[in-house]
Amino acid sequence: MSTITPEAATTTATYRQAIIRALGDELEADPSVFLLGEDVGAAGGPFKMTDGLYERFGAGRVMDTPISEQAIVGAAIGAAVKGLRPVGEIMFADFAGVCFDGIANELAKYRYMTGGQVTLPVTLRLGGGVGAGFGAQHSQNAENWFLNVPGLKLVTPATPADAYGLLRASIQDPDPVLFFEHKHLFNHKGPFPERPAIVPLGVADVVRAGTDVTLVGTQAMRFKAERAAEALADEGISVEVIDPRTIAPFDHATVIDSVQRTGRLIVLQEASPDGSWGASVISRVVQENFEYLDAPPRLHAADDTPVPYAENLETAWMPTVRTIVEAVRATVAY
Repeated sequence: MSTITPEAATTTATYRQAIIRALGDELEADPSVFLLGEDVGAAGGPFKMTDGLYERFGAGRVMDTPISEQAIVGAAIGAAVKGLRPVGEIMFADFAGVCFDGIANELAKYRYMTGGQVTLPVTLRLGGGVGAGFGAQHSQNAENWFLNVPGLKLVTPATPADAYGLLRASIQDPDPVLFFEHKHLFNHKGPFPERPAIVPLGVADVVRAGTDVTLVGTQAMRFKAERAAEALADEGISVEVIDPRTIAPFDHATVIDSVQRTGRLIVLQEASPDGSWGASVISRVVQENFEYLDAPPRLHAADDTPVPYAENLETAWMPTVRTIVEAVRATVAY
């Protein structure tokens, strides 16, 4: 587990600022690192996530590409084979479907199929998440698509400090990493240490300690879990909130340790339930640690439909603080 103490958090930053800082620090520290993607250069990225980096490092390190996700992934694979550390930007995580073959059949398998002779230290940054009204084809959380692809690491930062620390860890990793950035969090401001630390992949954050139920959620769901926990505390229900931070590798030990103490587990997911990381977590807990449970574990996920465009329907589609509170009450009362 790793958290930022109030003493270390001497300032604040937005999620966007933290990512720009991490990219700049890696470009500064390692000449083999370069960025590529649609409009990441002089325009500063479609969501301004690379703002100012083109001016600092030039066109040779911050490279605009054609509007082709296949080209971005293919170029990143070739560059990594030749010893570079490319950081590619896929504007919307939904567009990973366009270059799925390159990610799942090339990027993920290259090291295995060369017997470890060649590693691919490629980081792909993907903008995902619900809440901005972008509709069914531009709002998906695509991390579940890649759960059954061995060889990929899946990172889901929620806070500015974690966005910084996990992105630097991802870029330095010798293997391919899919780094999912939640669009609805780009302007989220949070504590940011004067000397931000690199956060290791595969280590969860116990955001809030509790004794009655364990709530596990990533990105926007982490913050809804915190608000629900605060509301439930007034009712005498003590909620432990865990942010996995990475979906693969997943820190099962921290979740199991919590469930052993609370006896109850709810996983929150801003995506449909079937074939998902949340379902996998619950399956493993039931299979390996059934005796710890005092109530059936619950996957509180979005509806099994595409993401609606209309604001009221989009809100109704995903878990809310109110529905999380209701799920916790029902689990505790079982």
